[in-house]
Amino acid sequence: MRPSIRDKRSPVPLDENTVKSMQGNRRKDTGPEIEVRKMLREMGYPGYRLQWKAPGHPDIAYPGRKIAILVNGCFWHRCPKCNLPMPEHNRDYWTKKFDYNVRHDRETLEALQADGWTVVVIWGCEVKKEPDLVRKRISAAFSGHRSPGSSPPSW
Repeated sequence: MRPSIRDKRSPVPLDENTVKSMQGNRRKDTGPEIEVRKMLREMGYPGYRLQWKAPGHPDIAYPGRKIAILVNGCFWHRCPKCNLPMPEHNRDYWTKKFDYNVRHDRETLEALQADGWTVVVIWGCEVKKEPDLVRKRISAAFSGHRSPGSSPPSW
């Protein structure tokens, strides 16, 4: 197996197929992120910044208003709504990987909130199945109050 460039925080994949699979996944500009950005423009909220220099580098940020939008993929971030199964092969690796992702997400959320940011966590499944709920939560963040579902996810 060829060496991969790693940040040394998450577990090391055990086989080449896992490495290839991981490298093929986008970190930014995913389908749900693009859809949320389209919603933001349609709702009259242009002017966002991508991967802003704030704790955790939120997917979408409005630095002046201190609003951070995290668009989480259901598989990688372990969506509590989808309750997706664990991959069958290499379970030890995946358990460590998902635990790291969830812990990192929690730390990012806490760091942003401690810094005074309003954080909206949007799951990929919500973008597809509940776009009106997503719009409502975004609007609530801009109006300065929280709506149902805008609280931190229950990992």
